[in-house]
Amino acid sequence: MIIADLLKNTKKTLFSFELLPPLKGKDISAIYDAIDPLLEFEPSYINVTYHREEVVYKKRPDGLLEEKSVRKRPGTVGISAAIMHKYNVEVVPHILCSGFTKEETEDALIDLNFLGIHNILVLRGDPDKATKTFNPTPGGHKYASELIQQIADMNKGKYLDDEIQYPTPTSFSIGVAGYPEKHPESPNFETDIKVLKHKIAAGAKYIVTQMFFDNNHYFRFVEKCRNEGINVPIIPGIKPISLKSHINTLPRSFYVDMPIALSIEVEKCKNNEEAKQIGIEWTTQQAKELKSYGVPSIHFYTMDRSDNIAQIAKAVY
Repeated sequence: MIIADLLKNTKKTLFSFELLPPLKGKDISAIYDAIDPLLEFEPSYINVTYHREEVVYKKRPDGLLEEKSVRKRPGTVGISAAIMHKYNVEVVPHILCSGFTKEETEDALIDLNFLGIHNILVLRGDPDKATKTFNPTPGGHKYASELIQQIADMNKGKYLDDEIQYPTPTSFSIGVAGYPEKHPESPNFETDIKVLKHKIAAGAKYIVTQMFFDNNHYFRFVEKCRNEGINVPIIPGIKPISLKSHINTLPRSFYVDMPIALSIEVEKCKNNEEAKQIGIEWTTQQAKELKSYGVPSIHFYTMDRSDNIAQIAKAVY
Protein backbone atom coordinates (compact mmCIF):
# COMPACT_ATOMS: atom_id res chain seq x y z
CA MET A 1 0.00 0.00 0.00
CA ILE A 2 1.37 3.41 -0.98
CA ILE A 3 0.57 5.93 1.76
CA ALA A 4 0.46 8.89 -0.63
CA ASP A 5 -2.22 7.18 -2.74
CA LEU A 6 -4.18 6.21 0.36
CA LEU A 7 -4.16 9.80 1.60
CA LYS A 8 -5.31 11.17 -1.74
CA ASN A 9 -8.17 8.72 -2.14
CA THR A 10 -9.52 8.33 1.38
CA LYS A 11 -13.10 9.43 2.06
CA LYS A 12 -12.59 9.50 5.82
CA THR A 13 -10.00 10.83 8.25
CA LEU A 14 -7.42 8.12 8.78
CA PHE A 15 -5.63 7.34 12.05
CA SER A 16 -1.86 6.91 12.37
CA PHE A 17 0.80 7.32 15.02
CA GLU A 18 4.55 7.46 15.60
CA LEU A 19 6.78 5.33 17.83
CA LEU A 20 10.32 5.66 19.13
CA PRO A 21 12.68 2.66 19.00
CA PRO A 22 13.53 1.45 22.51
CA LEU A 23 16.80 2.50 24.08
CA LYS A 24 19.74 0.23 23.35
CA GLY A 25 19.61 -2.82 25.59
CA LYS A 26 15.80 -2.92 25.78
CA ASP A 27 13.59 -5.38 23.91
CA ILE A 28 10.70 -4.78 21.55
CA SER A 29 7.97 -5.58 24.08
CA ALA A 30 7.49 -1.89 24.90
CA ILE A 31 6.73 -1.25 21.22
CA TYR A 32 4.10 -3.97 21.17
CA ASP A 33 2.62 -2.70 24.43
CA ALA A 34 2.22 0.74 22.84
CA ILE A 35 0.65 -0.62 19.65
CA ASP A 36 -1.82 -3.10 21.13
CA PRO A 37 -4.25 -0.56 22.71
CA LEU A 38 -4.46 1.33 19.39
CA LEU A 39 -5.25 -1.56 17.06
CA GLU A 40 -9.02 -1.23 17.52
CA PHE A 41 -8.83 2.13 15.72
CA GLU A 42 -7.38 0.46 12.62
CA PRO A 43 -4.22 2.51 12.10
CA SER A 44 -3.51 3.00 8.43
CA TYR A 45 0.21 3.20 9.08
CA ILE A 46 2.73 3.44 11.91
CA ASN A 47 5.82 5.64 11.76
CA VAL A 48 9.09 4.54 13.37
CA THR A 49 11.65 7.24 14.12
CA TYR A 50 15.35 7.07 13.30
CA HIS A 51 18.03 8.59 15.55
CA ARG A 52 21.50 9.86 14.80
CA GLU A 53 24.49 9.16 16.98
CA GLU A 54 25.21 11.39 19.96
CA VAL A 55 28.61 12.53 21.14
CA VAL A 56 29.29 11.73 24.81
CA TYR A 57 32.38 12.37 26.89
CA LYS A 58 33.65 9.61 29.18
CA LYS A 59 36.30 10.04 31.81
CA ARG A 60 39.39 7.94 31.24
CA PRO A 61 41.52 6.41 34.04
CA ASP A 62 44.06 9.21 33.54
CA GLY A 63 41.37 11.81 34.24
CA LEU A 64 41.09 13.09 30.68
CA LEU A 65 37.81 13.08 28.79
CA GLU A 66 37.39 10.81 25.79
CA GLU A 67 34.93 11.69 23.04
CA LYS A 68 32.75 8.81 21.94
CA SER A 69 29.86 8.53 19.49
CA VAL A 70 26.93 6.37 20.53
CA ARG A 71 23.60 5.57 18.94
CA LYS A 72 21.11 5.28 21.79
CA ARG A 73 18.07 4.15 19.79
CA PRO A 74 19.12 1.79 16.99
CA GLY A 75 16.83 -0.72 15.37
CA THR A 76 14.46 1.29 13.14
CA VAL A 77 14.70 -1.11 10.19
CA GLY A 78 14.28 -4.22 12.36
CA ILE A 79 11.39 -2.74 14.34
CA SER A 80 9.62 -1.70 11.14
CA ALA A 81 9.88 -5.23 9.77
CA ALA A 82 8.72 -6.75 13.07
CA ILE A 83 5.64 -4.48 13.24
CA MET A 84 4.69 -5.23 9.65
CA HIS A 85 5.10 -8.96 10.20
CA LYS A 86 3.25 -9.12 13.53
CA TYR A 87 0.36 -6.75 12.81
CA ASN A 88 0.11 -6.63 9.01
CA VAL A 89 0.06 -2.82 9.23
CA GLU A 90 1.94 -0.53 6.87
CA VAL A 91 5.05 1.01 8.43
CA VAL A 92 6.83 4.25 7.62
CA PRO A 93 10.43 4.32 8.89
CA HIS A 94 12.21 7.66 9.05
CA ILE A 95 15.35 8.22 6.99
CA LEU A 96 17.76 10.98 8.08
CA CYS A 97 20.54 13.07 6.62
CA SER A 98 22.15 13.69 10.01
CA GLY A 99 24.58 11.04 11.16
CA PHE A 100 24.61 9.00 7.96
CA THR A 101 26.72 8.86 4.81
CA LYS A 102 25.14 8.42 1.39
CA GLU A 103 26.41 4.84 1.33
CA GLU A 104 24.90 4.05 4.74
CA THR A 105 21.61 5.54 3.57
CA GLU A 106 21.65 3.48 0.40
CA ASP A 107 22.34 0.30 2.38
CA ALA A 108 19.41 1.02 4.73
CA LEU A 109 17.13 1.68 1.77
CA ILE A 110 18.22 -1.58 0.13
CA ASP A 111 17.37 -3.44 3.35
CA LEU A 112 13.95 -1.78 3.48
CA ASN A 113 13.32 -2.59 -0.16
CA PHE A 114 14.19 -6.26 0.42
CA LEU A 115 11.75 -6.32 3.33
CA GLY A 116 8.92 -4.92 1.20
CA ILE A 117 8.85 -1.60 3.05
CA HIS A 118 8.25 1.11 0.45
CA ASN A 119 6.93 4.07 2.44
CA ILE A 120 9.48 6.35 4.13
CA LEU A 121 9.57 9.75 5.80
CA VAL A 122 12.64 11.79 4.88
CA LEU A 123 14.06 14.29 7.39
CA ARG A 124 17.21 16.33 7.58
CA GLY A 125 17.44 15.50 11.28
CA ASP A 126 18.37 17.43 14.38
CA PRO A 127 21.56 19.38 14.93
CA ASP A 128 24.31 17.80 16.98
CA LYS A 129 23.43 18.25 20.65
CA ALA A 130 26.97 19.27 21.54
CA THR A 131 27.30 22.07 18.97
CA LYS A 132 23.60 23.00 18.57
CA THR A 133 24.25 23.41 14.85
CA PHE A 134 23.64 21.08 11.94
CA ASN A 135 26.78 19.88 10.23
CA PRO A 136 26.37 17.21 7.58
CA THR A 137 28.17 13.95 8.13
CA PRO A 138 31.24 13.72 5.86
CA GLY A 139 29.99 11.96 2.77
CA GLY A 140 26.38 12.65 3.75
CA HIS A 141 23.65 15.07 2.72
CA LYS A 142 23.26 18.64 3.91
CA TYR A 143 19.59 19.03 2.97
CA ALA A 144 16.54 16.77 2.98
CA SER A 145 15.98 17.63 -0.69
CA GLU A 146 19.36 16.05 -1.51
CA LEU A 147 18.37 12.87 0.30
CA ILE A 148 15.03 12.85 -1.53
CA GLN A 149 16.92 13.13 -4.82
CA GLN A 150 19.07 10.12 -3.91
CA ILE A 151 15.93 8.07 -3.25
CA ALA A 152 14.27 9.34 -6.43
CA ASP A 153 17.37 8.22 -8.33
CA MET A 154 17.12 4.75 -6.78
CA ASN A 155 13.49 4.64 -7.94
CA LYS A 156 14.90 5.11 -11.45
CA GLY A 157 17.49 2.38 -10.95
CA LYS A 158 20.36 4.80 -10.32
CA TYR A 159 22.61 3.72 -7.43
CA LEU A 160 25.77 5.33 -6.07
CA ASP A 161 27.87 2.75 -7.90
CA ASP A 162 27.30 3.68 -11.52
CA GLU A 163 29.01 0.49 -12.69
CA ILE A 164 26.16 -1.76 -11.50
CA GLN A 165 24.77 -3.64 -14.48
CA TYR A 166 21.00 -3.83 -14.97
CA PRO A 167 20.09 -2.27 -11.59
CA THR A 168 16.55 -2.86 -10.37
CA PRO A 169 14.60 0.34 -9.60
CA THR A 170 13.14 0.69 -6.11
CA SER A 171 9.61 1.94 -5.50
CA PHE A 172 9.78 4.21 -2.47
CA SER A 173 7.03 6.70 -1.71
CA ILE A 174 8.39 9.68 0.19
CA GLY A 175 6.83 11.86 2.87
CA VAL A 176 8.47 14.94 4.39
CA ALA A 177 8.08 17.20 7.42
CA GLY A 178 6.32 20.57 7.45
CA TYR A 179 6.36 23.26 10.13
CA PRO A 180 3.12 25.15 10.78
CA GLU A 181 5.02 27.58 13.03
CA LYS A 182 8.11 27.75 10.76
CA HIS A 183 11.27 25.73 11.02
CA PRO A 184 13.40 27.27 13.80
CA GLU A 185 16.34 27.74 11.43
CA SER A 186 14.36 29.48 8.68
CA PRO A 187 14.65 33.28 8.65
CA ASN A 188 10.97 33.69 7.79
CA PHE A 189 7.86 31.76 6.81
CA GLU A 190 8.20 32.53 3.11
CA THR A 191 11.67 30.99 2.96
CA ASP A 192 10.47 27.95 4.87
CA ILE A 193 7.62 27.36 2.40
CA LYS A 194 10.04 27.67 -0.53
CA VAL A 195 12.28 25.00 1.04
CA LEU A 196 9.24 22.76 1.46
CA LYS A 197 8.21 23.36 -2.16
CA HIS A 198 11.72 22.34 -3.24
CA LYS A 199 11.33 19.03 -1.33
CA ILE A 200 8.03 18.37 -3.10
CA ALA A 201 9.63 19.13 -6.48
CA ALA A 202 12.42 16.67 -5.64
CA GLY A 203 9.89 13.86 -5.26
CA ALA A 204 8.05 14.02 -1.91
CA LYS A 205 4.38 13.02 -2.15
CA TYR A 206 2.92 14.18 1.17
CA ILE A 207 3.69 16.29 4.25
CA VAL A 208 3.41 15.46 7.96
CA THR A 209 3.52 18.48 10.23
CA GLN A 210 5.46 19.16 13.40
CA MET A 211 3.21 19.09 16.47
CA PHE A 212 1.10 22.16 17.21
CA PHE A 213 -1.38 23.00 19.95
CA ASP A 214 -3.43 25.65 18.14
CA ASN A 215 -5.21 24.44 15.00
CA ASN A 216 -5.11 27.93 13.51
CA HIS A 217 -1.39 27.40 12.92
CA TYR A 218 -2.23 24.35 10.80
CA PHE A 219 -5.01 26.08 8.87
CA ARG A 220 -2.77 29.05 8.00
CA PHE A 221 0.06 26.69 7.04
CA VAL A 222 -2.16 24.75 4.63
CA GLU A 223 -3.38 28.02 3.09
CA LYS A 224 0.20 29.26 2.59
CA CYS A 225 1.19 25.94 0.99
CA ARG A 226 -1.77 25.94 -1.38
CA ASN A 227 -1.08 29.55 -2.37
CA GLU A 228 2.47 28.50 -3.29
CA GLY A 229 1.23 25.62 -5.43
CA ILE A 230 1.95 22.83 -2.93
CA ASN A 231 -1.01 20.51 -3.50
CA VAL A 232 0.06 17.24 -1.87
CA PRO A 233 -1.78 15.96 1.25
CA ILE A 234 -0.77 17.79 4.44
CA ILE A 235 -1.21 15.61 7.52
CA PRO A 236 -1.56 17.33 10.91
CA GLY A 237 0.69 15.88 13.60
CA ILE A 238 -0.51 16.41 17.18
CA LYS A 239 0.55 15.34 20.66
CA PRO A 240 -1.30 15.43 23.98
CA ILE A 241 0.46 16.92 26.98
CA SER A 242 1.05 14.17 29.54
CA LEU A 243 3.25 15.89 32.14
CA LYS A 244 3.04 19.27 33.87
CA SER A 245 6.58 20.00 32.71
CA HIS A 246 5.53 19.72 29.05
CA ILE A 247 4.22 23.28 29.20
CA ASN A 248 7.84 24.42 29.30
CA THR A 249 9.83 21.57 27.78
CA LEU A 250 7.85 21.05 24.57
CA PRO A 251 8.14 24.69 23.40
CA ARG A 252 11.89 24.59 24.12
CA SER A 253 12.49 21.26 22.41
CA PHE A 254 10.19 21.62 19.41
CA TYR A 255 9.93 25.42 19.00
CA VAL A 256 6.14 25.44 19.20
CA ASP A 257 3.76 27.93 20.74
CA MET A 258 1.78 26.88 23.81
CA PRO A 259 -1.68 28.55 23.87
CA ILE A 260 -2.23 30.60 27.01
CA ALA A 261 -5.53 28.86 27.73
CA LEU A 262 -3.77 25.48 27.79
CA SER A 263 -0.91 26.85 29.93
CA ILE A 264 -3.33 28.23 32.50
CA GLU A 265 -5.21 24.93 32.79
CA VAL A 266 -2.05 22.87 33.18
CA GLU A 267 -0.58 25.26 35.74
CA LYS A 268 -3.69 24.69 37.88
CA CYS A 269 -3.00 20.95 37.98
CA LYS A 270 -1.77 19.47 41.25
CA ASN A 271 0.03 16.55 39.62
CA ASN A 272 0.94 14.88 36.35
CA GLU A 273 -2.23 12.78 36.30
CA GLU A 274 -4.37 15.93 36.23
CA ALA A 275 -2.11 17.44 33.55
CA LYS A 276 -2.46 14.27 31.49
CA GLN A 277 -6.27 14.57 31.62
CA ILE A 278 -6.09 18.19 30.47
CA GLY A 279 -3.88 17.03 27.61
CA ILE A 280 -6.39 14.38 26.59
CA GLU A 281 -9.27 16.87 26.62
CA TRP A 282 -7.35 19.52 24.69
CA THR A 283 -6.07 17.14 22.00
CA THR A 284 -9.51 15.53 21.65
CA GLN A 285 -10.97 18.93 20.78
CA GLN A 286 -8.10 19.58 18.39
CA ALA A 287 -8.66 16.26 16.64
CA LYS A 288 -12.42 16.74 16.38
CA GLU A 289 -11.96 20.14 14.76
CA LEU A 290 -9.34 18.80 12.36
CA LYS A 291 -11.59 15.91 11.42
CA SER A 292 -14.50 18.26 10.74
CA TYR A 293 -12.13 20.34 8.61
CA GLY A 294 -11.70 17.26 6.42
CA VAL A 295 -8.04 16.36 6.93
CA PRO A 296 -7.13 13.06 5.22
CA SER A 297 -5.44 11.72 8.35
CA ILE A 298 -4.46 12.71 11.89
CA HIS A 299 -1.00 11.63 13.01
CA PHE A 300 -0.37 11.24 16.75
CA TYR A 301 3.03 11.59 18.36
CA THR A 302 2.90 9.00 21.12
CA MET A 303 6.46 9.18 22.50
CA ASP A 304 5.59 5.57 23.41
CA ARG A 305 2.61 6.47 25.61
CA SER A 306 -0.52 5.10 24.00
CA ASP A 307 -3.13 4.99 26.77
CA ASN A 308 -3.90 8.70 26.33
CA ILE A 309 -3.91 8.36 22.53
CA ALA A 310 -6.43 5.50 22.86
CA GLN A 311 -8.77 7.70 24.92
CA ILE A 312 -8.55 10.47 22.33
CA ALA A 313 -9.10 8.09 19.41
CA LYS A 314 -12.12 6.56 21.12
CA ALA A 315 -13.72 10.02 21.36
CA VAL A 316 -12.79 11.07 17.82
CA TYR A 317 -13.04 7.91 15.70
